[in-house]
Amino acid sequence: MYFQQFYLACLSHASYMIGSEGVACVVDPRRDVSLYLDEAAKENLRIEHVIETHLHADFVSGHRELADRTGAKVYLGWRAGAKFPHVAVHDGDEIRFGRLILRFLETPGHTIESVCVAITDLDRGEKPFAVLTGDTLFIGDVGRPDLSPDLSPRELAAMLFDSLHQKILPLGDEVEVYPAHGAGSLCGKQMRPERQSTIGKERAMNYALRAQTKEEFVRLLTAELPDRPGYFALDAEINRSGAPALTDLPPVARLSCEQILASRNAIMLDTRPPQQFGAGHIPGAVNIPLAGQYASMAATLVGLDRDIILIAEDEERLEESRVRLARVGIERVIGTLKGGMQAWRGPVVEIPQITVSDLARERRDIQVVDVRRRAEWDEGHIEGAKLMPLGQLESMLGELRRDLPIAVHCKSGYRSAIGCSLIQRAGFEKVWNVIGGFDAWRACGLPEAIAETAI
Repeated sequence: MYFQQFYLACLSHASYMIGSEGVACVVDPRRDVSLYLDEAAKENLRIEHVIETHLHADFVSGHRELADRTGAKVYLGWRAGAKFPHVAVHDGDEIRFGRLILRFLETPGHTIESVCVAITDLDRGEKPFAVLTGDTLFIGDVGRPDLSPDLSPRELAAMLFDSLHQKILPLGDEVEVYPAHGAGSLCGKQMRPERQSTIGKERAMNYALRAQTKEEFVRLLTAELPDRPGYFALDAEINRSGAPALTDLPPVARLSCEQILASRNAIMLDTRPPQQFGAGHIPGAVNIPLAGQYASMAATLVGLDRDIILIAEDEERLEESRVRLARVGIERVIGTLKGGMQAWRGPVVEIPQITVSDLARERRDIQVVDVRRRAEWDEGHIEGAKLMPLGQLESMLGELRRDLPIAVHCKSGYRSAIGCSLIQRAGFEKVWNVIGGFDAWRACGLPEAIAETAI
């Protein structure tokens, strides 16, 4: 038996290839599918099956391209309403090849069509040794229950409780658990960093599985749900139809300074590190550094329906940026600055960097904006700061004064750089980025406040 997990850190996404006697199945593939084809060729495997555990909302899947390039069948829960050729699976359906049996378990809750896949290797025994849990069961968490346009979070959470307790947990404590996402994913809120677990370990350590009753589970799961990004529904619809191949995307045009200045309706997306962006950038540009969860941030803050002009450090990072955007469904990249910022001859603006020591000393006349999430704020924050979570920042800018400087911070500096660019783009002139964020503030032993709800 062949079994391999492919982990894409920037989306906290795990996909899988399972093989036996020359045949392979890929589960929850990412959009750029070449790595599966290369791996199959290396292992002398033919990809004949592609499984989607559900219609993913946080990324665009490569199931359609993978099927087109290999002739594989695509399997999806019967409730998905998929619009491409596929096998609609029901509870108990199986795929058999070589010495493997893949058995489908209907597990609605995260989405109505969710399925998990129990894996039996006949060389090990007659019972499943592992289960691919999609977004039903994570390491330390379970899937968020608020992605249905028709069912309420409480209704989905009740379904999820039944799916976990009637389908997953009865498999046995020794069964290995392999989810579709890891820590950092927007599909859960308390995932641990491990990429594999067991049912027994999750039964003991997963907060959601410790709920004794369905009512307690529903209450626990629906309290303080994180904001649902607007692009989630769009990505789910793309996956319902099947995304076109990446090779079908048009080439990125090289634009002159004059062409960029004339592109008034396009979003200027500058992917350089915060220090480079802060030292000089095109007025109105949004800085989302290519490090970190770049694509998720871009989809959340920019959306999928805007024309984008990319500013990158070099050709390699330009191509990486474009692929990562396409993974979440952002395809309207109309151009890039020919020659990069070194070739820019138009106006330039800056965002100064400020240390936490300088902020502590000068903060009497500074508006401090904290762009972290509410849960992070509750555990500790700078007294007098304004909580403006990054996803809500633009809608809250009316609370800021334009005559006073604004110092923006997050946990370590990534989100604050984005926040600074959004505030400056809205016309605020005195915007500073706090180097090192709240981690640096705390490391320096500077005073902090704790929300009453966290005490």
